[in-house]
Parts: sequence; C-alpha cells; structure tokens
Amino acid sequence: MDNTMVLLSQAPSMLQASPPRAQWDSLMTSLSRPFLQPKFQMFNSRRIHPLLCTRLSHWDTSSLSSAPAVDSGSIIKGNNILDSFEDIAELPFPENQETHVIDMKKQEPQPLKWSMWLFGPSILLITGIIPTLWLPMSSVFLGPNISSLLSLVGLDYIFNMGATLFLLLADACARPKSLKTYAYEIPLSYKCWNMGANIVGLVAPIVMLLASHRGFLQPTLPFISFLILVGPYLLLLSIQILTEMLTWRWRSPVWLLGPIVYEGYRLLQLMRGLRLVGEVGAPTWVVEGLRVLVSLWVLILGVQLMRIAWFAGFAPQTKPQP
Repeated sequence: MDNTMVLLSQAPSMLQASPPRAQWDSLMTSLSRPFLQPKFQMFNSRRIHPLLCTRLSHWDTSSLSSAPAVDSGSIIKGNNILDSFEDIAELPFPENQETHVIDMKKQEPQPLKWSMWLFGPSILLITGIIPTLWLPMSSVFLGPNISSLLSLVGLDYIFNMGATLFLLLADACARPKSLKTYAYEIPLSYKCWNMGANIVGLVAPIVMLLASHRGFLQPTLPFISFLILVGPYLLLLSIQILTEMLTWRWRSPVWLLGPIVYEGYRLLQLMRGLRLVGEVGAPTWVVEGLRVLVSLWVLILGVQLMRIAWFAGFAPQTKPQP
C-alpha cells in the first residue's frame, strides 16, 4: 500500500518527463506491479518494462503516404491499397486458356484408336470388295428368278453390315470426349445437295420402269429382270438415305464419310448390273440407262470429294487462335 502511495505521488513528475503515450503506459505498469508481482514472482522475477508502440490502425492510410513508389509491374498502384482492387478487375484474362487444355488432350496418345485405322478399312475390304470382285457370278446368279435376287440382296446386306461397323469405328475415333466441344451444325446446303442427289438416283430407275410399261420404251423389260438389275441398288440407296439422316440427327463426325462409303460401293453394284444385262436379256435402253446412272454417281462422288477438300481447308480458319 505504501508503494502505491509513493507511485501516485511520483505520477505528476512522470507525466511531465515522458511523452503522452509513454506516460500513460508507465503509469499503468507502475500501478499494476504491486498486485501482479506476488502472484507471478515464482515464474518471472524480472522487472516488466512497458512496451511503447507507435503503430497506427490498419485502416489509417497516412502511414502509406511516405512509402516509396512501387514497381511499375506491380498490381498495387497509388498510396492506398484499397484503390488497387479496382485495377485488378481491369487486368487482361486469358480467354483461350480452356482451348489450350482441350488441344493438349487431343494430342494424347491413344494406341487403341490407332488399331481402328487399319481394322475399319479391312472390314470394308472383306465385306464389300472381295465378295463382289472375286466371287464367281455363276455361284450367285442362277437365272432371272427370286433365288438370284435374294443372293444379290444377300451380298449387299453383307456389305451394309461392314459399312455400319466401319462408320461406328470411325465415329469412335473422331468423336471428342466432351460433347460440349463438338457443338457443330451441318450446313443446310450440304443436306439439300445430298438429299437431292439421292432422290434423283432413286427416282430415275423407277421412271425408266414406268416408261417401259407405258410403252414409251421398247421392248418392255420384265419386272423380275428389272428387280435383279436395279432392285439391290434401290434397296441400298434407301438404307444410305436413312443412315445420312441418322448421322445428321446425332451430329456424328462421319456425316461426310457415310455418303462416300455407300457411293463407292454403288458403282460396283451398277457395274455388276451391266455384267448381268446379257444374262437376263435386257434391251439396249436398259444398258444405256445403267451407263447414265454410273456416270451420274461418278459425278456425285466427285462433288463429295471436293466438299471434303473444302471442309478440310475451312476447318483451320474457324479454329480459335491461341
């Protein structure tokens, strides 16, 4: 108690000799020492010195006024830190960062897909070319009857199975992993051209058959002979139209490839029909009609190949630049 009275009596002299903040800290430390000393004496017997702090508040910006100028490359500009947040929103953001990630994923090695590049065309060779070119015609065509028609349809059905499997493999190789990266619309002009060419190829033989039965084309061709020559052609053309519509609906990457696969085999179908003309006793106008169909589909196939070349050159122009 006596020590407290002594400290209080010395307080005026301490207030005069020390600065305002240090004066208050010294006074509070002196008043609290008699009460804290007995309790904490066993832990620390040293004299507790007052801590003099001149640090300003976090929200006081006056201390930043004397700070040196920051580097020009820093995002903090000016004397106030709060002003720099407005400049951060104006910094350029890499918009094509996601595109770079997608391109790197596309370049990852995929050995399983590499084997499909050889397996898919091999299926077309086995199911389409070998039976048509190397199978003896005498084992397939036994005369102008239903059995010969079914044999020819069976050959085309084997090719259709191989073409379907080939297109599925090609779709698996070309389709991206993320469907969002393949938001592609098939041009309307391409759809109109394909449908127009298919309809012309479908209607032309039917018109020749009707003209023969109406007497405009002489001599008349029997219906069974017409089916043997043109029936498998019309059936496979109908399947091609359905396949193209499905690829457009599903936005499959093989929408350019499907017509070429079927049109290439169609030329073999028509050439096979020209070989069977003499077997069924077809008139001259049938031979000329088949030749016109072969020429028509060669022209259509050439246009399809030109479109592939055009799309191959058009794709890099639409690709986002890094």
